[in-house]
Amino acid sequence: MNFNLENSINQQINLIHFADVELFVKREDRIHPFVSGNKYRKLKYNLKEAESLGFRTLLTFGGAYSNHIAAVASAGQLLGFNTIGVIRGDELKDAKNDSETLQFAKSCGMQFKFVSREAYRNKTSRVFIDSLKAEFKEFYLVPEGGTNALAVSGCEEILTEADDDFDYICCAVGTGGTISGLINCSKPSQQVLGFPALKGDFLQQDISKFANKNNWKLITDYHFGGYAKINTDLITFINEFKNNFNVPLDPVYTGKMMFGIMDLIEKDYFPKGSKLLAIHTGGLQGITGMNSVLKRRNLPIIA
Repeated sequence: MNFNLENSINQQINLIHFADVELFVKREDRIHPFVSGNKYRKLKYNLKEAESLGFRTLLTFGGAYSNHIAAVASAGQLLGFNTIGVIRGDELKDAKNDSETLQFAKSCGMQFKFVSREAYRNKTSRVFIDSLKAEFKEFYLVPEGGTNALAVSGCEEILTEADDDFDYICCAVGTGGTISGLINCSKPSQQVLGFPALKGDFLQQDISKFANKNNWKLITDYHFGGYAKINTDLITFINEFKNNFNVPLDPVYTGKMMFGIMDLIEKDYFPKGSKLLAIHTGGLQGITGMNSVLKRRNLPIIA
């Protein structure tokens, strides 16, 4: 696959009014247009495993605007895998053309199976998986969001020796795989801060399954109401951040993380002299779909 890891540079954010704190963004979003950021990291070893085991079909799960669905479809096309997406919401079957993410995934050759939201909750059960095997025969299963032990191994490669002098490592949190990898490859002197996009404390347990250090904390005040929930304050922040620093942010993950970081800096959460590294986990393909939703709600769009 044509991935450019050299594009994952640490870009400094010029904090004119907060000179006592340094902030950098690791531009993982620039690795690839669709298999970007943590999606590349999570899929890297999973796809190698699928290939070594002789599988030619990948099956995974996600919603109508899922970055993960788009990434698996794109990676599958690039590597010659067939791809199947089990999509949450059977009501989307007749409206799939309204989702730019699903249109893109379909253009990459992904086959869809739409299931009810109730059935989707059982996606990890043996009965549900067996029914998928009966329907689609042999496939390599990639979990929703891509998080498993192989994904965590890939995310452990995000930080390099050049990042050793940062005091704080910050990242958005969805299923917990990315932050787990960051925790495992961080230095004992570093603190890893996670900014969940979802409400609830269940992620603590999920992360603890994979993380091998205790130098981490979840900042749960910046989910904006839950997964994919946004408001005009967040939209304004994302647009201003891009205009001021030339760093695009997505509204589901990185936008909320960066909003939280900047708010904490203003509140003097970080000691003077702290050096922060925020991980840009990609997800920019979802902006087009979110803008369609915002237009229908007569809200400002993301530039």
